[in-house]
Amino acid sequence: MIIRAENNNDYSQVRAIHLAAFEGPGEATLVDQLRAKATPIISLVAMSDDNNIVGHIMISPVGLSGHDDLNIMGLAPVAVLPEYQNKGFGSEMIRSAIKQCQQLKFDAIVVLGHENYYPRFGFKISTEFSIRCEYDVPAENFMVMELYEGALTGKTGTVKYHPCFANL
Repeated sequence: MIIRAENNNDYSQVRAIHLAAFEGPGEATLVDQLRAKATPIISLVAMSDDNNIVGHIMISPVGLSGHDDLNIMGLAPVAVLPEYQNKGFGSEMIRSAIKQCQQLKFDAIVVLGHENYYPRFGFKISTEFSIRCEYDVPAENFMVMELYEGALTGKTGTVKYHPCFANL
């Protein structure tokens, strides 16, 4: 398994992965829009042993109300072709994306996802930090990870996603 940066030649395959992994075109369209409108982004693909792209992850900037000085990223979406799910591709992409965020000196990452999956990577329920999501979602599904200890100490507010997310 290889995790590498997405390149322009991967776009159609990445779109096909999102279409196969999700019901409807929402996430595939979101990826296209974030590529065009969000900066910076981290966009990685997972390659199978036979050199096929089987997964994709994107991380893009989000804001925390009242804290323009923070550099927070949002993990979404992440997709793996159905026949390659539960084989470690998603986990490896998440670990690689987190590592890149740390190397780029971002402060934190947020994710809206399954409460039993993301804590294994170090995500905690955002209410532990008095941080909320702009969307009406169950508290246990909105999580945050500090990329260095104390990054969010004393920082509270509402996370605002890129406007492209409103179309999802």
